Amino acid sequence: MTDTPISFRVEDGVAWLTLDRPENRNAVGPDLAEALHAMADRCADDPTVRCVVLTGSGRFFCVGGDIAVFAQTGEDIEATVLKLARSFHAGILRLATMAKPLVIAVNGPAAGAGFSLALLGDIVIAADTSHFTAAYTAIGLTPDGGLSWWLPHLVGFRQAQDILLTNRRIDAAEAVRIGLITRVVPEAELEAAARETALALAAGPSAAIARCRALLLSAITTPLDAQLDAEAASIAAASGGAEGREGVAAFLAKRPPAFPSE
Repeated sequence: MTDTPISFRVEDGVAWLTLDRPENRNAVGPDLAEALHAMADRCADDPTVRCVVLTGSGRFFCVGGDIAVFAQTGEDIEATVLKLARSFHAGILRLATMAKPLVIAVNGPAAGAGFSLALLGDIVIAADTSHFTAAYTAIGLTPDGGLSWWLPHLVGFRQAQDILLTNRRIDAAEAVRIGLITRVVPEAELEAAARETALALAAGPSAAIARCRALLLSAITTPLDAQLDAEAASIAAASGGAEGREGVAAFLAKRPPAFPSE
């Protein structure tokens, strides 16, 4: 077992977070949930990090909650699971709302809370050997990690009902077809594909990308008139910033833009 449940490195402005408990298939226990929150805060607050990649080690991306933890708590199970879910959710919320793009590289099966994690990215790239399963009701449980929120928004309410209630396995090809993930690559090419995507995002206009993330997230629950107001304020602010000024100047000069690093 490694010293930390999530390994961390930064290369060329990209933070790589790797779920690093392959011996228990990267299951989400208290230590991993706490580490996810800490790593999310670290990435969000570090100005040298311009993009984040989340992936798993070993054969699995993440098989969901650590059921052994549930079983060991006895009569305290409700309090234990509530504490674990809240800790896990704190990390998920920070990753979803930080001003940095998030790439998820799904290296293997994703189930339960791992399914939730897999859907979290702005760009989700999956190995062709990966598959996805809700799995909760199979053991008498209900979703966590935002799965009941993401599923209907990504694939529609009817598909979400089917996926969540039947626990059917969705292979990578179907996942990309129905809009669960962005694209599929051969397993051997996953890391390279994630790196290429992350480097492109890291080299892009970070402030504009952050505003796009915020607009997309708010659009899901915002009325059209309010969303139009938010878009107007956002594009005005972007146009007056260094990135917008450089982008316009480069367009007019017919040259590639050189966006500022900050």
